Amino acid sequence: MEKSAFSVSGVVTKTECLKPDAPGLARATDLLRAGRLVAFATETVYGLGADATNARAVASVYAAKGRPSFNPLICHYASAVAAFEDVVPSALAMTLAEAFWPGPLTLVLPRRPESKVAPLAGAGLDTLAVRVPAHPDALALLSAVARPITGPSANPSGQLSPTEAAHVIAGLGGKIDAVVDSGACWVGVESTVLDLSGSGPVLLRPGGLALEDIERLIGPVALVEIDPGPLRSPGMLASHYAPRLPVRLGAISVMADEGLLAFGPPLLGAGATFNLSERGDLVEAASRLFTGLHWLDAVGRELGHARIAVMDIPKVGLGLAMRDRLHRAAAARA
Repeated sequence: MEKSAFSVSGVVTKTECLKPDAPGLARATDLLRAGRLVAFATETVYGLGADATNARAVASVYAAKGRPSFNPLICHYASAVAAFEDVVPSALAMTLAEAFWPGPLTLVLPRRPESKVAPLAGAGLDTLAVRVPAHPDALALLSAVARPITGPSANPSGQLSPTEAAHVIAGLGGKIDAVVDSGACWVGVESTVLDLSGSGPVLLRPGGLALEDIERLIGPVALVEIDPGPLRSPGMLASHYAPRLPVRLGAISVMADEGLLAFGPPLLGAGATFNLSERGDLVEAASRLFTGLHWLDAVGRELGHARIAVMDIPKVGLGLAMRDRLHRAAAARA
């Protein structure tokens, strides 16, 4: 089953339908390590895989799905040991991992400073959502790639999650490079997401692991309080990263006491400039957004900047997601 079209990178391609055998998994591994997009089955639903350490690959996930904002993505690993190289596990996290990994449980934990996961994968936050899936084909692929792999549902944003390869092709055929056809997913709903980054466990999203099973092991779990703010992690609405320097949007000129987040030909006169994409490539720009904000915030405070000025981003494609994130960063603060 194949479908020809332009890929998110602009190169003519076909969505390959791969078997979960040695040649198929080897092909999927090569594609993922090269920064391409490959859908794969987990026990819950089919996930849209990309190298989570490759910012451009992560941006391509958002582009392929048409995701309206940069919500944090769940990173998938072949083992708890591998997952805990990118996050700081508490004793509670290790207890849960021993009991329920591999399995349909995602844990949100503090991100390690040395983590190589692209900031975009975590939406620029100080936490990461991690899990070890139970599907043998997924584990084989993750072991072969030997890098954290994203796994949001492999469907256009807002549509039904796919539980068969045919569902993936119907929604994303021609937009991704391949899908590994492992048959139907046996759980059929997304993973349960549990936040362990605060003072106590909080259920962010009910899913394939029953809350009762979790509470039998660790005791009561709080439910997330709904907040109209940006997503802190999959299933949760709460606080988010914003620069300490104020952000000024829609800049058409810039002062010497301002840092500049540029898109396309930069404005002159800034104290420091970070260009998201000199050629106006929205995928490249999205992959560099959080890196640029962090850099301008740090350098700007060293140089005594008053604020970060941001050039306009087009209201198309990933530009919509970038504008959403920048508006949140520029919002009035308490």
